[in-house]
Amino acid sequence: MNASQPKGYLTKRVGANRGTPRLYFETRQLDTAGFKPGTRYTVDVTQDAVTLKADANGTFTVSRKASGGADVPVIDLNSMSTLAPFAGMEAVKVVFGDNQIQISQLASEKAAASRLQRLQRGVATAALTVAGLAFGAGILDHSAHAGLLSAGLEAKTVMVNEIDADLLEHAGGANPVIQPDTLRIAAPMQEAIQDDELMARVPRADVLVAGIPCSGASRAGKSKHGISMMEHHPEVGHLAHAFLTFVQRVQPGVVLLENVPEYAASASAAIIRQQLRDMGYTTHEVVLNAQDFGSLEARVRWFMVAATKGVTVDLDGLAPTVRPVRTVAEVLDSHDGHRWGTFDYLKAKAVTDKAAGKGFQMQIVTPKDSKVPTLRKGYHKGGSTDPLLQHPTDPDQLRLFSGDEHARIKGVDPELVRGLSNTDKHIALGQGVAPGMVIALMHRVGECLQRAATAAAATTAGYRLDRAVG
Repeated sequence: MNASQPKGYLTKRVGANRGTPRLYFETRQLDTAGFKPGTRYTVDVTQDAVTLKADANGTFTVSRKASGGADVPVIDLNSMSTLAPFAGMEAVKVVFGDNQIQISQLASEKAAASRLQRLQRGVATAALTVAGLAFGAGILDHSAHAGLLSAGLEAKTVMVNEIDADLLEHAGGANPVIQPDTLRIAAPMQEAIQDDELMARVPRADVLVAGIPCSGASRAGKSKHGISMMEHHPEVGHLAHAFLTFVQRVQPGVVLLENVPEYAASASAAIIRQQLRDMGYTTHEVVLNAQDFGSLEARVRWFMVAATKGVTVDLDGLAPTVRPVRTVAEVLDSHDGHRWGTFDYLKAKAVTDKAAGKGFQMQIVTPKDSKVPTLRKGYHKGGSTDPLLQHPTDPDQLRLFSGDEHARIKGVDPELVRGLSNTDKHIALGQGVAPGMVIALMHRVGECLQRAATAAAATTAGYRLDRAVG
């Protein structure tokens, strides 16, 4: 069929008649395609499609049915052998052309099968391909690679996207997951998806790793912008659409999405879950605490793992039964050239905030503590609730943690931010992750992929037409 000249497109439910699959067409689209009542045609069955061709010497004849005072063409396919390519499927796609009709798998079914095949090849060779969205300094991706490697799966990054060109430039030299042939897209993801030429160059990948900016989902972000729902955020509230567009293009076998726990209850998360379902993925979600995995930072994060049909993922029991205990003293810089201060303005603000019933208060950390509150992207600004380190001998003296200390608190390799200014280190780390929990999560995913590579699993996307028609 000349794919450039379709005359009609139809999604059709596969019915049944006396235990035999059935496709019954009673539509004027048959007439448009040259299949008028009485037209003879042939039926050609291949492994993945059924093609009907108008042919004067054909074995089959288009029937007719009176409807509204006119004859409507009818084709009734009711044969196990004819419809064998669609065994087990609930629906198919039908493309009407010139004197030809092609019936084949739904796009979602075909894509799911292709993803699984690529994924199985990648696992079999222990070499997976990875793409990263909202890459930042690549801390999430670096951790994901480490987790897969610990499960025996090497991974190569084929594409990264990051809005901050300077940060991506830094990562290109500091983060080993970026290779010389990695496609680097320094642009807003919502801009990138509108560039057809660019998107045509975006490669397929086995794994897609993404940390959609959380500014609109976090409580602080909502308060700052005066919004009641994440999607109202003017810069990042709509990125679920760009994210899903990249998923459609990259066609990953597995998607790892990270965000703050509040994101799970957003409209964006609901849309992502349901669209991924209709694309042939099953989604699995878990909330993890970084401290359970050796981080000093009490960072809690939500993760969604979407696996293409045919891959079974189990995220239960990820956290170790025994939590490692460390102290702040272990991660402090060896030198003491830091600027200490009394931070009287924050102390005064804490008093006025309390009087106003705002509930904000300073968070003081000592070297003996085994927990550090969350260090945010804007930590370098020294906000009223940002953790401050107390001097070991003078309790009135306080300071911000340095960028390198920030890295060690999270458990991030300081090499990933080496060369950045102290401010930029905090920005890159604050929007990054605590690696321990990501490594454990992706190790588990890697184990699941190893099992799926050898299992005979169904690949049907499970799309249901009634989802679209209510």
